[in-house]
Amino acid sequence: MNEDKDFLRQDNNYRTLKAFQKAECIYDVTFYFANTFLKVGDRTIDQMVQAARSGKQNLAEGNIDGITSREMELKLTNVNRASLHELLLDYEDYLRVRGLEQWAYNDPRCVQTRAFCKTHLDSAVYREKIKERSDETIANIAITLIHQCDVLIRGLIEWKKRDFLEKGGIKEEMYKARKDWQKKNGAYGKIPYEGHGYHGSNRSGQYGFNGVNEQKPNQSTQPIKPNK
Repeated sequence: MNEDKDFLRQDNNYRTLKAFQKAECIYDVTFYFANTFLKVGDRTIDQMVQAARSGKQNLAEGNIDGITSREMELKLTNVNRASLHELLLDYEDYLRVRGLEQWAYNDPRCVQTRAFCKTHLDSAVYREKIKERSDETIANIAITLIHQCDVLIRGLIEWKKRDFLEKGGIKEEMYKARKDWQKKNGAYGKIPYEGHGYHGSNRSGQYGFNGVNEQKPNQSTQPIKPNK
């Protein structure tokens, strides 16, 4: 029904979100990095991959859950952000304890990387290019992607907060949709078939559809004679 197109919308496509696309790039870069530069058996491999996965999956789940729960949508979106910050610390720790360099914000390499990551959201591009980079370079690329994704997620959370203030939650949407439907179709919608006996009709048919005595006014009622 056209009038219901804004009620419980089913066209939420998280794959079109820039935050999700960037989170997918982060996951692919992290999967390669952890399994290439960390030793087999190192628990950090699973921790980094799972943090990257959570950063992507919770964004998708929150987007879908948002159809019926704005609260859950905001919660999962923030969980996504927390997971990416956990991953950010892992990359920073990797560089620090190995004496590798974390590029400064104004470092030409960082400036160039930010510009590239800002305009490239296809994870296949990163999977191909990182094969020729060192662990230091890949870690810095991942750090750049995480910071950019964090900015996008914060903006997404703020947008969802404003949307909630303007439109309310699912209960308010349901109430509004119901009232709009009643206004368009009448208080009770279409009148049911009379033969169903709605609204007080009984087996004898003495009362009509709305429970009102339909005896004709000019038809006299015989009094009950008392017993002798």
